[in-house]
Amino acid sequence: MLMDKPQRGYWCECWTEDLTAETRPTLRASFDAYSAPQADRWVAVALRTISPALDPDASQEVWEWLYDGRITTRKALLRAEPCTVTLTQARTRITWTIQPVIFLPLAHRQEAELPPCAQDFKPHTEPHTPQQAD
Repeated sequence: MLMDKPQRGYWCECWTEDLTAETRPTLRASFDAYSAPQADRWVAVALRTISPALDPDASQEVWEWLYDGRITTRKALLRAEPCTVTLTQARTRITWTIQPVIFLPLAHRQEAELPPCAQDFKPHTEPHTPQQAD
Protein backbone atom coordinates (compact mmCIF):
# COMPACT_ATOMS: atom_id res chain seq x y z
CA MET A 1 0.00 0.00 0.00
CA LEU A 2 1.45 3.38 -1.04
CA MET A 3 1.22 6.03 1.67
CA ASP A 4 2.34 9.63 1.72
CA LYS A 5 1.12 10.45 5.24
CA PRO A 6 0.68 8.52 8.51
CA GLN A 7 -2.25 6.11 8.47
CA ARG A 8 -4.08 4.38 11.30
CA GLY A 9 -4.19 0.62 11.21
CA TYR A 10 -3.51 -2.56 13.18
CA TRP A 11 -0.38 -4.65 13.61
CA CYS A 12 -1.32 -8.33 13.88
CA GLU A 13 0.91 -11.17 15.04
CA CYS A 14 0.59 -14.91 15.62
CA TRP A 15 2.79 -16.52 18.29
CA THR A 16 3.15 -20.13 19.39
CA GLU A 17 4.54 -21.42 22.65
CA ASP A 18 5.45 -24.96 23.69
CA LEU A 19 4.01 -25.26 27.20
CA THR A 20 6.31 -28.16 28.13
CA ALA A 21 9.57 -26.43 27.21
CA GLU A 22 11.45 -23.58 28.81
CA THR A 23 11.56 -21.58 25.59
CA ARG A 24 10.27 -18.21 24.52
CA PRO A 25 7.19 -17.90 22.29
CA THR A 26 7.94 -18.01 18.56
CA LEU A 27 6.59 -15.45 16.11
CA ARG A 28 4.88 -17.39 13.30
CA ALA A 29 3.26 -14.64 11.24
CA SER A 30 2.56 -10.92 11.15
CA PHE A 31 0.17 -8.81 9.14
CA ASP A 32 -0.49 -5.10 8.67
CA ALA A 33 -4.22 -4.39 8.53
CA TYR A 34 -5.72 -1.05 7.60
CA SER A 35 -9.18 -1.60 9.14
CA ALA A 36 -10.73 -3.42 12.10
CA PRO A 37 -12.60 -5.84 9.79
CA GLN A 38 -9.37 -6.69 7.96
CA ALA A 39 -7.56 -7.33 11.28
CA ASP A 40 -10.17 -9.63 12.81
CA ARG A 41 -10.68 -11.37 9.45
CA TRP A 42 -6.96 -12.31 9.47
CA VAL A 43 -7.47 -14.11 12.79
CA ALA A 44 -10.79 -15.63 11.71
CA VAL A 45 -9.32 -17.11 8.51
CA ALA A 46 -6.44 -18.64 10.48
CA LEU A 47 -8.82 -20.13 13.05
CA ARG A 48 -11.16 -21.57 10.42
CA THR A 49 -8.18 -23.05 8.60
CA ILE A 50 -6.75 -24.87 11.62
CA SER A 51 -10.02 -25.83 13.35
CA PRO A 52 -10.40 -29.25 11.61
CA ALA A 53 -7.01 -30.31 13.03
CA LEU A 54 -7.75 -29.28 16.62
CA ASP A 55 -8.89 -31.43 19.52
CA PRO A 56 -12.57 -31.01 20.53
CA ASP A 57 -11.89 -28.51 23.35
CA ALA A 58 -9.67 -26.27 21.22
CA SER A 59 -12.10 -26.51 18.31
CA GLN A 60 -14.94 -25.40 20.58
CA GLU A 61 -12.83 -22.41 21.72
CA VAL A 62 -12.32 -21.48 18.07
CA TRP A 63 -16.01 -21.61 17.19
CA GLU A 64 -17.01 -19.71 20.34
CA TRP A 65 -14.67 -16.89 19.32
CA LEU A 66 -15.89 -16.98 15.72
CA TYR A 67 -19.55 -16.69 16.80
CA ASP A 68 -19.33 -14.48 19.90
CA GLY A 69 -15.79 -13.37 20.66
CA ARG A 70 -15.22 -11.93 17.22
CA ILE A 71 -17.96 -9.35 17.81
CA THR A 72 -16.31 -8.30 21.07
CA THR A 73 -12.93 -8.15 19.35
CA ARG A 74 -14.26 -6.00 16.50
CA LYS A 75 -15.90 -3.55 18.94
CA ALA A 76 -12.66 -3.26 20.92
CA LEU A 77 -10.65 -2.65 17.74
CA LEU A 78 -13.05 0.07 16.66
CA ARG A 79 -12.34 1.73 20.04
CA ALA A 80 -8.60 1.42 19.20
CA GLU A 81 -8.03 -1.13 21.98
CA PRO A 82 -5.52 -3.98 21.61
CA CYS A 83 -6.94 -7.51 21.43
CA THR A 84 -5.66 -11.01 22.01
CA VAL A 85 -7.11 -14.35 20.94
CA THR A 86 -5.54 -17.42 22.54
CA LEU A 87 -6.18 -21.14 22.31
CA THR A 88 -4.38 -24.17 23.61
CA GLN A 89 -3.98 -27.36 21.58
CA ALA A 90 -2.30 -30.22 23.46
CA ARG A 91 0.99 -28.68 24.65
CA THR A 92 0.96 -25.67 22.33
CA ARG A 93 -0.50 -22.24 23.05
CA ILE A 94 -1.32 -20.15 19.97
CA THR A 95 -1.85 -16.44 20.46
CA TRP A 96 -2.97 -13.83 17.95
CA THR A 97 -2.43 -10.20 18.95
CA ILE A 98 -3.89 -7.12 17.30
CA GLN A 99 -2.45 -3.73 18.24
CA PRO A 100 -3.74 -0.36 17.00
CA VAL A 101 -0.84 1.46 15.33
CA ILE A 102 -0.03 4.40 13.13
CA PHE A 103 1.81 3.33 9.99
CA LEU A 104 4.40 5.90 8.93
CA PRO A 105 5.27 6.41 5.28
CA LEU A 106 8.79 5.42 4.31
CA ALA A 107 11.00 7.25 1.86
CA HIS A 108 11.07 5.73 -1.60
CA ARG A 109 14.38 3.85 -1.86
CA GLN A 110 14.30 2.22 -5.28
CA GLU A 111 17.00 4.42 -6.82
CA ALA A 112 18.51 5.90 -3.65
CA GLU A 113 21.54 4.57 -1.85
CA LEU A 114 21.07 3.76 1.83
CA PRO A 115 23.26 5.59 4.34
CA PRO A 116 26.25 3.60 5.71
CA CYS A 117 24.58 3.21 9.13
CA ALA A 118 21.85 1.05 7.51
CA GLN A 119 24.37 -1.80 7.26
CA ASP A 120 24.89 -1.67 11.05
CA PHE A 121 21.24 -2.50 11.80
CA LYS A 122 20.80 -5.65 13.88
CA PRO A 123 17.22 -6.95 14.16
CA HIS A 124 15.69 -7.15 17.61
CA THR A 125 15.54 -10.87 18.46
CA GLU A 126 13.45 -10.82 21.63
CA PRO A 127 9.80 -11.63 20.94
CA HIS A 128 7.03 -9.33 21.98
CA THR A 129 5.25 -10.66 25.07
CA PRO A 130 1.58 -11.07 24.11
CA GLN A 131 -0.96 -9.36 26.34
CA GLN A 132 -3.70 -11.41 27.92
CA ALA A 133 -7.30 -10.89 26.83
CA ASP A 134 -9.67 -9.28 29.28
